[in-house]
Amino acid sequence: MSQASGSPAVLWSDTIAPGASWSLILRRGKTLRIEDIEGGANVATLLYNFDCLVERYNMPDTLKAQHTAHLTEGFVVYSDMGRVLCSITEDTCGWHDPLGGYNDAASIAAKYGVASYQDCRNDWHRNTRDNFLQELMKYGLDIRDLGPALDLFSKVRVDEDGSMNFVAGNSKPGDYVDLRAEMNLLVILDTGQHPLDPNPKYAPRPVKFSILQSAPAAADDPCRLKCPENTRGFINTERYFLEGAA
Repeated sequence: MSQASGSPAVLWSDTIAPGASWSLILRRGKTLRIEDIEGGANVATLLYNFDCLVERYNMPDTLKAQHTAHLTEGFVVYSDMGRVLCSITEDTCGWHDPLGGYNDAASIAAKYGVASYQDCRNDWHRNTRDNFLQELMKYGLDIRDLGPALDLFSKVRVDEDGSMNFVAGNSKPGDYVDLRAEMNLLVILDTGQHPLDPNPKYAPRPVKFSILQSAPAAADDPCRLKCPENTRGFINTERYFLEGAA
């Protein structure tokens, strides 16, 4: 694939079908770009330290350390060991939801009806929880390893009374987000609809992903300097690799 001058090299790209899951190993120094092809996509995302799978995405620490209730360019994703798993280095969407979770078989059946593979073939109704479990099994993980997910491209606004409201139309066709790996990551993605999406029809959207070559975070990296907590998080991560992590 030809590259415009100055743009990062694309090492691999593919498409994840609507309502499907995918997993990959994203090595430190690579960037995962996820693109909303049609607009209105949702990509539930799980992140783990591939070298030590008991370390994984920590939603509370990610939010409280950066004083936010949503993620976008300039923010990072923390592990439960106080290290930076990945950084959001580019984002044309502007809001990604860490609060809404993901659907399961019961919620899909209640909202959209039952549609099995035997009856509907590729148009059957899949759910994110079961898709996640199928991907986790490939790496020796199971239901105990399920945790909070980051819902890319979705926007949920929390009102003063604590109610959560899904904002339709947050992501447009061609919007993308770049996740730069600061550790060797196991990334699990699922394109099922957001559980708060009010659309009464089962209509998940496809996305494109690409693996890009990227430079390491410099001393003046915007994600590193976002807040003092991020600076400490990068130091913790760099010490981990200095001390001999794979």
